[in-house]
Amino acid sequence: MAKENYKGIWIFAEQQNGVLEPTVFELLAKAQELKAHNGEEIVAVLLGCGVAQLAPSLIAGGADKVIVAENEALAQYSARPYQQALTQLAEKYMPSIILYGATSLGRDLAPRMMISLKTGLTADAIDLGYDEDDVFFQTTPAYGGSILAHIVILECRPQMSTVRPKMFEPLIPDESRTGEVITENVTVEKDDCYEVISVEPKVVTGIPLDKARVIVSGGRGVKSEEELNMLRELASLIGAQLGAARPLVDCGFLPHDLQIGQSGVAVKPEMIINVALSGSVQYQVGMQSSKCIASINYTAGAPIFDISHYGVVADFKSVVPAIIEEIKNRKA
Repeated sequence: MAKENYKGIWIFAEQQNGVLEPTVFELLAKAQELKAHNGEEIVAVLLGCGVAQLAPSLIAGGADKVIVAENEALAQYSARPYQQALTQLAEKYMPSIILYGATSLGRDLAPRMMISLKTGLTADAIDLGYDEDDVFFQTTPAYGGSILAHIVILECRPQMSTVRPKMFEPLIPDESRTGEVITENVTVEKDDCYEVISVEPKVVTGIPLDKARVIVSGGRGVKSEEELNMLRELASLIGAQLGAARPLVDCGFLPHDLQIGQSGVAVKPEMIINVALSGSVQYQVGMQSSKCIASINYTAGAPIFDISHYGVVADFKSVVPAIIEEIKNRKA
């Protein structure tokens, strides 16, 4: 089939237990920008069982249409049934673009769909757009995060990508928006290879990093537990959550749950304070959308200063204690 016959921007509307993944609304917002360029309608594809009531929120969030496919085999995520269902829908409607959130579920489903649809896939994109030749591109860090690559799928359709969370700002829900809800029947078989016995919520100490309003993040320059405790004290005083770049996690100072960046968590706090952190591309893609970025590094040319709103060129071991003392004095 000629690529010109493929039309529509599809967003895989990931949901679990009847709750939509926040990344879905970020992708709907970005899809509106893509639609402004190519004029193609935005379609949210909702798989599950008893999830049709989620369709209005998808339309309010930016979808022009919502395709709902319900089946008992789709009640909980299972790779093969979801792959079968989405493949049937994609082959029927032939979208030109399919976007997935780079969640654990999206990262599992998207490569399977790449095989089913015999197309390409860009993993962990941080931006989407069109170049000067009107070619759709997906931007992703490459070579360990040292460069940003623009990847294009020139001939195969649909063009597919998983997109990292927190890259785009969701639209303000517009309950007055109208759209079409299409109910589809899909033929899927329950996967008997495994069974979900129980689901237990993950226990997180404090505020989850991706939901924190303020973050204090440490980098390679933090060399000891004593220095890390300075950051902990600062975070405690200002009601912040502690985070880190990969070197601190690799050294065993902090768990992976607190790692920010391409191979960690993407965050978008009101404010982030980067301490002793140079700011590799791999780290920046996980926090560059923060509303206010303040950084402390003794190297004036550190890349982190390129995206910082405020910067201090100094040794953090002298700056952080001074900030802590000032905060304590003001509170007293």
